[in-house]
Amino acid sequence: MTATLAEEIMLLSLDDESGAAKERTAAAWAVAGGILLDLALAGRVSVADKALRTVDPTPTGVPLLDGRLRTIMDWSAKRRSAKVTAWLTKDRSKAPRATLDSLVSRGLVTEQRHHALGLFPVRRYPEADASVERELRGRLSGAVLGDGRPDDRTAGLIALLHGAKLHRIAFPDVPPKTVEGRMAKIADAQWAGEGVREAIRNMQAAMVAATVATVTATVA
Repeated sequence: MTATLAEEIMLLSLDDESGAAKERTAAAWAVAGGILLDLALAGRVSVADKALRTVDPTPTGVPLLDGRLRTIMDWSAKRRSAKVTAWLTKDRSKAPRATLDSLVSRGLVTEQRHHALGLFPVRRYPEADASVERELRGRLSGAVLGDGRPDDRTAGLIALLHGAKLHRIAFPDVPPKTVEGRMAKIADAQWAGEGVREAIRNMQAAMVAATVATVTATVA
């Protein structure tokens, strides 16, 4: 079963047994970026010069991606300038829910609801099918800890994880400093096509800029 980049990031961020989310804020940025990068890889959007453009409205056939593609089209049509940073800032609060719903519908996680202290609704998403995450972690290990040559999607995934500083959820048993250098090198590597690498660079910069802007607004 092939998972989207957003679904892969979400699987990494969920505790397999309890279903609790780890590194929720950073993961939300990366999930939104994963959807965008998948759409760029599919030739539906371009992410260049800090701008987000729809280049092909044809559905991909993947409900999660097609839902966000329609939203991007509606959102960008109302703006003279559609900035990647602005889109990620907007979508980071919505993309995780859409991604979790997709994982539930595909049977990869189950949704459990209860009330904390009998009052506050809480949702957890324990793993139901471990095969996708097992393959994913093996692929990441081969590329980062071994000498494997990642394909464009895997390189993009590693770049997003690195950009959002999600080293611990990707490699929970390895000190971050051990993998940071290799992940940075993969993000900038020449084996990814120039269009893909430009999209990754733009999205990494947008994620950093949007995160700084959010923290600044919170502190002010």
